Parts: sequence; structure tokens; C-alpha cells
Amino acid sequence: MIDTKALHGLIVSRGLSQKDVAKHLKMTPKTFYGKMKRGVFGSDEMEAMIDLLDIAEPLGIFFAKEVT
Repeated sequence: MIDTKALHGLIVSRGLSQKDVAKHLKMTPKTFYGKMKRGVFGSDEMEAMIDLLDIAEPLGIFFAKEVT
């Protein structure tokens, strides 16, 4: 399960909005918000976010055992 709180925190800390990330992933903001709400992204989407957000430790975010 994806730790969406940590992901959202990274998005904000990089000076981006969820809308910016959605555009980078070539999806509508509504689709991105839905995926964030469900905590489900495809592997290509995760890889693109890792690159965009320069995530050093992606396992803790994209493969969290328990979301806090």
C-alpha cells in the first residue's frame, strides 16, 4: 500500500501541486486524486514520480506495509 501522506508531503516539499504531478503523468487531476485516495498507482506511474520528485527511498512510500 502506498503511503499517500508521505507522497503528498514530498510533492509539497518539492514546490509542486498534485495537479502538476498529474500533468507530468499525463493524466487528469481527477484521475490522480482518485489514485491518491485509493493509494494505487501503476509501476510506470511510480517510476515517473520517483524521477520527478527525486525520491531517494521509494520503498518506504510505494510499498509501505502500514499507512500511518
